[in-house]
Amino acid sequence: MKSWKKLLVFSLMAVFAVTVVACGSDNTSGDEEKEVFTFAMSGLYPPFNYSDNGELVGFDVEIGYALAERMGMEPNPVTNPWQTILAALQSNRFDAIIGSMAITEERQKEVNFTIPYYESGAQVFISEENEEIQSVADLNSKRIGVVIASTFEDIAREYTDDVTTYDSDVTALQDLLVRGRLDAVITDQLVGLYAINQNNLAIKPVDVPIYLDQMGIPVKKENTELLERINAALEEMKNDGTYAEISEKYFGTDISD
Repeated sequence: MKSWKKLLVFSLMAVFAVTVVACGSDNTSGDEEKEVFTFAMSGLYPPFNYSDNGELVGFDVEIGYALAERMGMEPNPVTNPWQTILAALQSNRFDAIIGSMAITEERQKEVNFTIPYYESGAQVFISEENEEIQSVADLNSKRIGVVIASTFEDIAREYTDDVTTYDSDVTALQDLLVRGRLDAVITDQLVGLYAINQNNLAIKPVDVPIYLDQMGIPVKKENTELLERINAALEEMKNDGTYAEISEKYFGTDISD
């Protein structure tokens, strides 16, 4: 009699165990983890990518999040020193660089770039009241403001000896509104537009930029599938208005064109 009872108990325990395992499998089968899309930037280039209260924010960051969403992936923005960022990409530290990197022939030897996601360059800015400067040619002998030790300082000196240097773009642009202090400022086109938009400055760009760089998203040479997915997602964002919405937030205009 005791043997019969033991056999019954063991049988019931076995059935219970199988039932528990089966129920557990049913609960987890539909919950698959998303593939992670890790993208890098310096984190030191506002308004494109910078830290705000310990959180990575900026135009590049939001572009990365939107791309991940369209690719069905989990976004994971990270920072890396700019001087080693391409080497870190090659070492599989992350999947792509979304950090306002200009497409150059030298870089294209190392990585593949997506289609350009924006372009920017050296732009001349003047006050809205200034009617004397209509083109870059009108800069000759004018007083030009630039950020010290920048490439824009070299450009300014090609037009005039009267160059005033500043520690920041915003300070230089604000001095355009002080009569007699500056005639023009040369700075990055989009950095200037952002400063104007954020500070509500009565300033305008002159003509087209002196030169332009196209910015792309680099991935490893062999990662052709990811390259195609990012390109497709970028096109979707431009077509459905997502890109324009992000761009308007930071620059007051759609920079995709």
